[in-house]
Amino acid sequence: MDSVYRQQFEVNFSAVDRYGRLRPANLLFYCQDIAGAHCTSEGLGWEILAQKRLFWAIIRQKVQITRLPMAGETISVETWAMPTTKVSFPRSTVAYDEEGRELFRAIGLWVLMDLDTRAMILPGKSGITVRGATLGGELPPPGSLIPRPLGSHFQRKVCFTDLDRNGHMNNTRYLDWMDDLLPSAFHQDHPAKEFTVCYLAEAREGQTLDLSWELSPEGLLQVDAHREALDGHPERVFAARVQY
Repeated sequence: MDSVYRQQFEVNFSAVDRYGRLRPANLLFYCQDIAGAHCTSEGLGWEILAQKRLFWAIIRQKVQITRLPMAGETISVETWAMPTTKVSFPRSTVAYDEEGRELFRAIGLWVLMDLDTRAMILPGKSGITVRGATLGGELPPPGSLIPRPLGSHFQRKVCFTDLDRNGHMNNTRYLDWMDDLLPSAFHQDHPAKEFTVCYLAEAREGQTLDLSWELSPEGLLQVDAHREALDGHPERVFAARVQY
C-alpha cells in the first residue's frame, strides 16, 4: 500500500450530537470509511475480498481526542497501514482541522475473517499482503480490557439499522449505545477525550445484549456487554472505556 492515504470529510448535521460536536460513533465511521477507501485503492476492498470469501473486521480501537470538530467544519483525515503482526493488520489514523491542528488520532487492529465460517484467518495464511510503515507518533496498540463487576445494567436489542454489510452490528454503533447510557446534561459539559473499544464477538440481528456499566466520579465510563450463548452461559461481546 502507498504509505499515507488522505481524504476530506465535511462534518454535517447528521454526524453531530445535539451540541453540534462530532459524535464518537461518527468519528469511528470516518476512520472506517477512509480505511475502506485506502484498501479499495490498493485492490483489497470489500468486493475483491468477498470473491476470496474474506472480509475485514476490527478487533480493537483506541482514540485520543484533542478536540471534537463541530458541524460545518471540513476536516482532513489521513491513514496508513502499520507493519503486519502475526495476528492483525494495525492501522493508524490522524485528523486535522482547516488550520492544520490535530483533532484526533486513532489506532485500529484489523483482521481478516472467513465470510462463511466467521473464523479469523491469520495474516500468514490469508494470502493477503499489506506493506505497512511506521511514520512516528502512532498510538501504541490497545490491550485487552479485563472484565470486572459494574454496578448498572441496561438491555438493548440489535436491530436492522445497527447492521453493516457483513451482517453483524457495525463497530461504530457501539459508541452510540454507550453515549445513550448517559443523559444530555452530562454530555453537554463532558465531550469524550479518549476511548478504547475491544470487539470480542459478533453481535447479530435480534440478539439482546446486557450492558453492564459504571461511571466514575472522574468521568471514566466503563462498559461490558454480554449475550446469552447457545449453552445458556453469558458470552462477552464487547468492552470499552471512555474518558470524558
